[in-house]
Amino acid sequence: MNGSLRQSMAWLHTWSGLLLGWLLVAVFVTGTSAYYREEISLWMEPELHQSARSGDTVDLAWQTLGRIAADARSWDISLPDARNPAVQLRWQPAGEEQPRQGGGRNRGEQVWMDAGSGEVLTPRETRGGHFLYRFHFELYGVPRLWARWLICIATMFMLVAIISGVITHKKIFKDFFTFRPGKGQRSWLDAHNASAVLALPFHFMITYSGLLLFMVMLMPWGIDAAYDGDRRAFFDEAFPRSTEAPGPAGEPADMVAIGPLAEATAARFERPVSRIEVQHPNRENARIRISVEQDVAISGRRRGGSPTQVFQGSSGDLLETIEPSQAPAPLMGKVYNVMTNLHLVRFADPVVRLLFFFSGLAGSAMVATGMLLWVSKRTQQLRRQQPGAALKLVNGLNMASITGLLAAIGAYFAANRLLPTALAERSSWEIRVFFLVWLVSLVHGLLRPHRRGWIEQLAVITVLWLALPFVDMATTDSHLFSAAAWRLGALAGFDLICLLLGALWGYTLWRVARPKPDKRKPARARQPALAKGNT
Repeated sequence: MNGSLRQSMAWLHTWSGLLLGWLLVAVFVTGTSAYYREEISLWMEPELHQSARSGDTVDLAWQTLGRIAADARSWDISLPDARNPAVQLRWQPAGEEQPRQGGGRNRGEQVWMDAGSGEVLTPRETRGGHFLYRFHFELYGVPRLWARWLICIATMFMLVAIISGVITHKKIFKDFFTFRPGKGQRSWLDAHNASAVLALPFHFMITYSGLLLFMVMLMPWGIDAAYDGDRRAFFDEAFPRSTEAPGPAGEPADMVAIGPLAEATAARFERPVSRIEVQHPNRENARIRISVEQDVAISGRRRGGSPTQVFQGSSGDLLETIEPSQAPAPLMGKVYNVMTNLHLVRFADPVVRLLFFFSGLAGSAMVATGMLLWVSKRTQQLRRQQPGAALKLVNGLNMASITGLLAAIGAYFAANRLLPTALAERSSWEIRVFFLVWLVSLVHGLLRPHRRGWIEQLAVITVLWLALPFVDMATTDSHLFSAAAWRLGALAGFDLICLLLGALWGYTLWRVARPKPDKRKPARARQPALAKGNT
């Protein structure tokens, strides 16, 4: 304890936020981008942009699989939706199903298909937005278990910083409406308070629910005691899956047309078909499962999966109609579903998703301004003394974690457009560009941990982010001024966000680079003394 409770909480708030603050910035920024990982992935695969769903899309997908995977063990057709214009075709080749490297089920082969023409598309190799999403909770190049533990520890520090910060600020709501620009440390404090209070419920929710997602890893003892250490049994009971065995393949046989079956399913559930799965295609015992997407409430999906109709493949007879269960979930299951759906935003429409995105930006700003506030406070305490090595190190790491990370993400997007499409291991090279730029920014920040270094890195990210829409325009046909970009609003939105962020970094550059006004009071001019006797 350090004097009073509030003083102790202030000390705890400072150090719990600083020690892992650099990692938390990366977690918040990449996690915020994950709200639009599907849209980012779409932007990074311009070969798919011209695809558009038509009335023949289902039949075209059926014919394409019949041509390229007639002897497969199973088919899986994912039809276009609001976030993906192309058709994804998967199939399991005939023969024994082999487990994929690292465990799990082998998902077989896959291709993309143009939803309007049926042409098989070959998008450039990229990890897209999924790289940023996975980095958010697994980092990269670090053993998965160790990475998740590190992220969990950082998240715990974040939760402690949030709670101690609320206790520390006795005028927390008044501080939210106070901002004094151009005041140095006071301005950073105001920005930190405003970004923290603006989305305080979001900050608490996203941090706590992030820990909840790893509950089995963090606190496994209850599950181990209840299931005698068999965690697989727990997951099978908590998240039941279909146990229907496909059985052996039957004799060859023609299958019915898929169009009427898809239309019947869409009419039955009054919503468009989203997925078609086939067991033993082109066999007499083929089974066709046609599903529509179910509405996702904040409390999670209903039990039983999506509304589905099952047909006999060779005759088209309806075998089964599957509707999600209306049975209420246990209270703890509801709590878990609510928290995880809030964290992953599975239930969100475009407006709610945008609100979450801006809340994530506020969280990123909260952590970044907190670290900048620490440096500003220590710098003012030193006054005319030269900053020590520790303060220079913190300032250099701040630079790398904030402007350096933004430069790395911008370079990742630029590499997607500029690297040759036929380059071997192309997706790995995009990621290498990301880390190479981040490393350069770290070295630069450590060599120039002062105001000039900030100006140089801000100039780089301003130019880089403003240039992205023009690079897109020069390399693709689905840029901001094309019809395809506005037909798929995510493409135009991506370029607009780049311009908006570039303008924001430019404004920040202008604020940092402009000369500081001289606040010293001008010395008074001395008046000549009057000679004695003069009047």
